[in-house]
Amino acid sequence: MEPPTSSRLNSRKRRKDGVGPNGATELDGIPPKMSRRSFGLREPAPFSDEVEIDYSKPYIRVTYEEALRGTPLDRPVRVYADGIFDLFHSGHARALMQAKNLFPNTYLIVGVCSDELTHNFKGFTVMNENERYDAVQHCRYVDEVVRNAPWTLTPEFLAEHRIDFVAHDDIPYSSAGSDDVYKHIKEAGMFAPTQRTEGISTSDIITRIVRDYDVYARRNLQRGYTAKELNVSFINEKKYHLQERVDKVKKRVKDVEEKSKEFVQKVEEKSIDLIQKWEEKSREFIGNFLEMFGPEGALKHMLKEGKGRMLQAISPKQSPSSSPTHDRSPSPSFRWPFSTKTPPSSPANRFRNESAVTYDISEDEED
Repeated sequence: MEPPTSSRLNSRKRRKDGVGPNGATELDGIPPKMSRRSFGLREPAPFSDEVEIDYSKPYIRVTYEEALRGTPLDRPVRVYADGIFDLFHSGHARALMQAKNLFPNTYLIVGVCSDELTHNFKGFTVMNENERYDAVQHCRYVDEVVRNAPWTLTPEFLAEHRIDFVAHDDIPYSSAGSDDVYKHIKEAGMFAPTQRTEGISTSDIITRIVRDYDVYARRNLQRGYTAKELNVSFINEKKYHLQERVDKVKKRVKDVEEKSKEFVQKVEEKSIDLIQKWEEKSREFIGNFLEMFGPEGALKHMLKEGKGRMLQAISPKQSPSSSPTHDRSPSPSFRWPFSTKTPPSSPANRFRNESAVTYDISEDEED
């Protein structure tokens, strides 16, 4: 369904005729956009005792609805957030970011409790108060830092710093004999809730350090800290050094084990490749062998062919069964001339005579 064009045209005319910031008028009902003022974007946020406040102007608190609509540039909504901020972490930064973005034009004041108050009401801190002040000063969402902030907010403190709203997570904070130190702020309508970041807190970080105390102590000993600086006894110092040596040996053994595993893996891969190549070559060899020496191999054909040739070479050709006959003229018998008798016999002549007798065969005798 399309919106009516007349209303859109009227709204455009009103914006053109208006004289408010960004062309907005009271008829539009659009709050003007305010630029966020923040000293911490380029330099650390100043301390409250370093900021001059013009007390000549009367202090009138704004309501929650007015703050949501937006206030003039010279009258930002003054939001106060307090805490210990020990071991400043992302959970602290996220809480301050939410407080800064509660309203379009917000001036964020952050109160940091001193060591004396914190140690009395909550417990010992890792960072001293000056370190905690400095950490909050360098958060980009903070416009002003109150040092030695009170544990319980009094009306005099709220009026002195001209605070409009107090930002904190909505979980009741029991301390100083009270079930909720922000109860009177909530009853006065000055409480602005923020969301707590789950999974991280100063207590969680300290718990990790206590749980892994031996690891951190050994690490700092390796970095050059003395046992006295770490409050480590002589026996524990020697124990940590021994554990460090044992860990080094374990690491070396682990490195050797990993290298040996890599070597074995490479050998296995190469052996698999060799086996595959051997199988391929063996199949090829067996195929060639069968092709040459198998029942129907080439060698058998060669032997058969050679045997046939040998038999053909050594066996004579058979004569034809009916060979044609040729008439031969009778050969004349040989006789010694001028004599009907044989010549005298001598060994040589005898041999010759025998030969002549042998070959003196007429054709008639042959028949």
